[in-house]
Amino acid sequence: MNSNRKYTIAVDFDGTIVTHEYPKIGREIPGAVETLKELLRDGHRLILWTVRERELLEEALAWCEERGLVFYSVNSNYPEETTDTRHYSRKLKADIFIDDRSIGGLPDWPSMLRMIREQTPFKAPMTPQYTTQIDETHREMMERYQHGSRSKRGGLFSKLFK
Repeated sequence: MNSNRKYTIAVDFDGTIVTHEYPKIGREIPGAVETLKELLRDGHRLILWTVRERELLEEALAWCEERGLVFYSVNSNYPEETTDTRHYSRKLKADIFIDDRSIGGLPDWPSMLRMIREQTPFKAPMTPQYTTQIDETHREMMERYQHGSRSKRGGLFSKLFK
């Protein structure tokens, strides 16, 4: 593998860069800002990929900029992308996604920097605590989906989760 490869890295904000206290901005997760700045210095392209919109998004961006963290793009593949762009896609085209809701959990930031630089995968520990975390995350996702628009139409999930 080419150790000089430059990645497009999508990074979540709440629960990933800062503790999850949405809509407030939480405390910085140790090492997050410095690691992201290291990735920028290494030449990677960072995209802030968050559910925040309007004022809440502006607050998050200001928080990042105050710490010297500037993203290539925000909630889009490139800065000029809009829903009117010719080949607009809701799918984000990133090589790496850093998100606290990933199935394997979120490693500490120095470990993530090392994994990206060394191109080594994350190997989550298969402990009872880890599998419980997966089960709880999956259950939460299914409950959200069940209460979403599909369950109101009587879709598959509304039949499975009665």
